[in-house]
Amino acid sequence: MTTIESRLCRRPPSEALEWAARAIGDGARVTSVRRMRGGMSAAVHALSIEDARGARHRVVLRRFLRADWFAREPDLAEREARVLRLLEPCAIATPILVAVDTDGSSIDAPAVLMTRLPGRIELAPRDPEPYLRAMAEVLPRIHEIDVGSPAVMQLYQTYNDLDALEPPLWSRRPAAWQAVIALARGPQPDTPDRFIHRDFHPGNVLWSRGRLSGVVDWVNASHGAGGVDLGHCRVNLVVLFGLETAERFRALHESIAGTAQHPFWDAITLIEALPGPPGKATWHDAGRRDLTTELMSARLDDYAASIAARL
Repeated sequence: MTTIESRLCRRPPSEALEWAARAIGDGARVTSVRRMRGGMSAAVHALSIEDARGARHRVVLRRFLRADWFAREPDLAEREARVLRLLEPCAIATPILVAVDTDGSSIDAPAVLMTRLPGRIELAPRDPEPYLRAMAEVLPRIHEIDVGSPAVMQLYQTYNDLDALEPPLWSRRPAAWQAVIALARGPQPDTPDRFIHRDFHPGNVLWSRGRLSGVVDWVNASHGAGGVDLGHCRVNLVVLFGLETAERFRALHESIAGTAQHPFWDAITLIEALPGPPGKATWHDAGRRDLTTELMSARLDDYAASIAARL
């Protein structure tokens, strides 16, 4: 592997493209294939498919090739398909499910085929204020989505073993990390559970002509506290832009949502950056080649210290 695992970069095999074309209809054919950058969890390709009448369909093919992830969560494709169906009536622009191969029996891996939304990710906005405000405004709208019984969603849980965590060896501020870990191990605040994206951050938000045009990558959607989404986005904003930007996002969200972010949710989402140090591959692949491991590590240190200072 150089920047991104090679399997995720390769053109989908012919059986996958034929499966995608059949999902559009008899006589349809794939006319273009383009890898979508900025992720390491699955192979994601933008396809253009021409149907028998000559109409063009813009879709996204997501194939779950990572054996380690699939071994832990064998229902990935089925789960994302279920979430996309639940999201269809909502007012937020989200992909629409076209087809799903839940177990990889039709192609080379479990896969989801969905419509492609207009827009692209923006990781270097000229004016950060409207950029942050638009994301702060859409987050409460996500949390208001009614998906029916909570039983249809997976429950939120952190990816890390809290008992095994220690301050990262690369950190220059281990005391701050120790405080963050202690907070994450402590009692969870009494916070209402709701529908959450679970992986909300700038890499999963699309923009068109300066306006937020959609939210993508719903495979991790869960039933949990809204503070998880705010905290996860703040970690990514810290890495991309620094602490000041993440603090501004918190202030905007708190003003719009009318609720204060408890430090617990910032702590529980920050510890998912461990053990680190942060990798460069995803952000470099998405176009942010200015981000070095040293810069990202220092920014996460600053963020850990800011959380500890709020205790």
